[in-house]
Amino acid sequence: MEPRIREDRAPTIPQVSETQANLERGAPHASAAGPASSGSRSRGRGYWLSYARSLLFTNNLIYLYTAVLSVVALAGSLFDSRGRWQHGCARLWGRLILKTSGVRVRLEGLEHLQDRQTMIFCVNHPSAMDIPILLASLPVQFRFLAKQELFQLPFLGWFLRRAGHIAVERSRPHEAKRSFEEAAARIRRGTPVVLFPEGTRSRRAGVMLPFKAGTFYLAIQAGVPVVPITLNGSRHTHEPDTLHIRGGQTEMIIHEAIPTAGLSTEDVQTLSQRVREEILSRFVPARE
Repeated sequence: MEPRIREDRAPTIPQVSETQANLERGAPHASAAGPASSGSRSRGRGYWLSYARSLLFTNNLIYLYTAVLSVVALAGSLFDSRGRWQHGCARLWGRLILKTSGVRVRLEGLEHLQDRQTMIFCVNHPSAMDIPILLASLPVQFRFLAKQELFQLPFLGWFLRRAGHIAVERSRPHEAKRSFEEAAARIRRGTPVVLFPEGTRSRRAGVMLPFKAGTFYLAIQAGVPVVPITLNGSRHTHEPDTLHIRGGQTEMIIHEAIPTAGLSTEDVQTLSQRVREEILSRFVPARE
């Protein structure tokens, strides 16, 4: 019988919290060194000078890094079928972007990765900057779970396939179920995976989208622990749907692994809610 896959609803997130207020005043707090809040600063002269720098300098360097390292990664893939060389190129790409953009990452929870078993990492997704942050900061040879359409694009699709990233079909239910089963088999064979359970970036500041239940169906099918990760501050460093990239403090918080051993597809909703609560427990809502 095909499992029923549902989406859970997002709990209400306060618009302004004490933590957020402390960040805006520059005061320290227990969980962060001060990730920047998105849109909380007035758009004065400094904002537009930053935008001009992004258009004329930062973005062009990122395009250069992407072009050069893509060629190097694809060439290296002729000699490395496991994707380790490509992942190394991707890590360098992420570090160059963070350095060029002035993005700083405070990392917390590395002790939760001491057990080197295969895991699924579930991460909130406020910004496109999340990908360079994860590649540069997460010390694991992981692969992304990405929608099938991306694998059909020239260059990007070639890189994703050669690097060993995992495609999933979402549009057709029967093929979606089969692609999740194939992905689960890859994970069981020892491939750690990073995925965004929201399915896409949130366009609203301070709002975490509902989680896609297929993420947790996959985790239960694979039978590996789920590690929630909270990202804060990345929305400030790259505003959605703009070319504005700017420096700032971000943080990546790795939570304790949640086991899936003994769970069935009837537990999808419960697992989804538990992972969501862990991510929200350290989530600092950005403000418009």
